[in-house]
Amino acid sequence: MTVAGSVTGQITGGLLVFVGVASDDGPADVEYIVNKTRELRIFPDEHGRMNRSVVESGGAVLVVSQFTLQADCRKGRRPSFDGAAPRPLARALYDDVVRRLRDGNLEVGTGVFQADMDVELVNDGPVTLLLDSRRDF
Repeated sequence: MTVAGSVTGQITGGLLVFVGVASDDGPADVEYIVNKTRELRIFPDEHGRMNRSVVESGGAVLVVSQFTLQADCRKGRRPSFDGAAPRPLARALYDDVVRRLRDGNLEVGTGVFQADMDVELVNDGPVTLLLDSRRDF
């Protein structure tokens, strides 16, 4: 991941986690996302089955703030971001996610909050999953 041509965060293997914070998110949402990120069994075991967590697989986590995940595209042709948290709350909860993942002895790389970032990934599988602490989908 780069910002203005400089590498700001990178990992060699593991999870790329885009974090979008809603205006009504709080500590319980951070807890849910951190636990799911750490414990979800999505890495292959010795039989090639999705049966290991990022911790068990020895992977790392690259965390990127992504307010556009809160876009509501149901009406019209322009997304509404009314549900996205204001910057101070979003920053605090994003930082909590990063801190809690690091407290769990995971290698964690990050982007730069609210920066225009170039994110590169190799999507193995590909496997892309959506975690929503509100389970609204």
